[in-house]
Amino acid sequence: MAYAGIGEQARLIAAGELSSRELVELCLARIERYDGRLNAFRVVFAERARLEADQADGRRKAGTPPAERPLLGVPIAVKDDIDVAGEVTTFGTNAYGAPAREDAEIVRRLRAAGAVVIGKTNVPELCAFPWTESPTFGVTRNPWNLDRSPGGSSGGTAAAVAAGLVGAGLGSDGGGSIRFPAAYCGLFGLKTQRGRVPLAPHVDAWRGLSVNGVLTRTVADSALFYDAIADGTPDSASPPTHAAAGSSLLEALGQVAGGGGQGASNGSPSARALKIAVASELPPSPLTRLAPENEAALSETVALLQSLGHEVERREIDFGPLAPAPEFTARYLRSLYEEAGTLAYPERLERRMRTLARLGRLLAAPTVVEWVRSREHEFARRMNEPLVDHDVLLMPVTPAPPPRIGACEGRGWLWTTATAAATVPYAACWNVTGQPACAVPAGLAGDGLPRSVQLVSRPGDEATLIALAAQLEASRPWAQERPPGFE
Repeated sequence: MAYAGIGEQARLIAAGELSSRELVELCLARIERYDGRLNAFRVVFAERARLEADQADGRRKAGTPPAERPLLGVPIAVKDDIDVAGEVTTFGTNAYGAPAREDAEIVRRLRAAGAVVIGKTNVPELCAFPWTESPTFGVTRNPWNLDRSPGGSSGGTAAAVAAGLVGAGLGSDGGGSIRFPAAYCGLFGLKTQRGRVPLAPHVDAWRGLSVNGVLTRTVADSALFYDAIADGTPDSASPPTHAAAGSSLLEALGQVAGGGGQGASNGSPSARALKIAVASELPPSPLTRLAPENEAALSETVALLQSLGHEVERREIDFGPLAPAPEFTARYLRSLYEEAGTLAYPERLERRMRTLARLGRLLAAPTVVEWVRSREHEFARRMNEPLVDHDVLLMPVTPAPPPRIGACEGRGWLWTTATAAATVPYAACWNVTGQPACAVPAGLAGDGLPRSVQLVSRPGDEATLIALAAQLEASRPWAQERPPGFE
C-alpha cells in the first residue's frame, strides 16, 4: 500500500476498503523507520495528520462523493518553500521568521480536495541548488543510493515518495527542481505551463521562472493531482490548472489506454503517430558533457517510441551563443537577493548564499531583469522552432547521473554555482519559456540508479505530455521498482 500511489489509495479509501487513519499510520510508521537514513522530512505533523485522517474517514462515512473530494484521506507531503498555516516556511535556512498565518493557495486546494498534509520536506538553502543539503537541516539522501543526492530543490519530496514514505508530495520548479529529483529518484515529474498552478502568496516566484507542482510514482497520479487542484478561486496570476487547457488530464490519460500511437483513432493526443523531435546537444558550455548512461536512456526511448508507431527524428535546438545564461541567470540572482531580503534574519544565511544575494543586487538590477524578460518572446520562439512541425521534443533531463553527497561541501560560491550550472542546461531553458516539460523514468542504469528522459510540449499542451508519458509507462513500467532496503 505504501507504493500503491495516490490514485489507488484514494480509490480504496472511497470504497471503504482502507481507512485514511490506517494509511496515515502506515506513512508515519515508515517515516519513523526509514527517514533517519534519508532526512526527507523537515517536520512531520503526526497528531495533526491523525486528526485530519479521522475527519476524512468521517466524511467518507457521511457519503461524501469521490468527485467532490478526489483525494479524500490521502496523505501528501509539502515542500518547505510552500506555506502551511501555523508552521514556519524555512526555505532550507534558519533565517526564517514567524509561522505562516494561512495555507498557500495550492495547500488550501489540496485540503479542499480532501488530502491530509503529513509534513514538510527538506530543501537546499533558498531552494537555490539542484541538490538538497543545507547547514541548518543537513543532507537529504537518495533512497536508491545513500551516497547520492536525490537532487534539488524538491529533493526531500522526491526521497520521501521514492522510498514509499508518502504517495505524493508538492514540489516547485524554478530551473528543473521538480524534474531533477524525479529523474534521480525514478519518479514522474511534470512542470506545468506557467500560470496553471497557483503560487499565492508567492506570485511571480523567481521572476516568473518558478511553478508549483507534484512528484508522483505514476503518470496517472500526477494527472489526478493536477485535476484535483483545478477547483477554487485562483490568484490573479495563476488560473485553475486545466480551465485554460480546456480538458481533464485524467481524460487525456484514459484516451490512450487502447494502444496510443499504433493506429487508434479515438481523438486523443497519442491516438495518432506523433512527430517527435530529439535533441541532445548541450548549450555552449565548457562545464559538462552528456554521460553515456543518460545518452543510452535517450537512445532506448527513441527506439521504444518508434516501436509504438511514432515518427522520431533528430532536430537540435538553436540555443544561441550564450543562451539560456542571460535569460535565466539574471532572474535567478535577482530572486535570491529579493528572497534574502524577505527573511527575518538574512545574516544567518551561509556565506556563499550571502555572496550570491549580493551579486543579485549588483548584477541584476530591476532594469536588467526587465530587459531580460522583454527578450523572453524571442528566446521562446528560437527554442520552440523544433515544435513548429513536431508535437513533442525529447531530450535529456540532466547531463549526468545523481551527484554524490557533499560534492560542494565547503566550497565557495563560484565552485558551487559552476557545479549547479553544469546540471541545469537541458531543464532551465523551459522555465524561461514557461512551457510544460516532464521527467519520465527510463529504467535503471548498470549501477542501479534511475535513468530518465525529458519530454517538452508546445505551450499549454500538458495533455500531450501526459498521454505520451502514460504510453511509455505502459510499455516500460517503472512504478513497481523499489529502492533496495526500503521494502
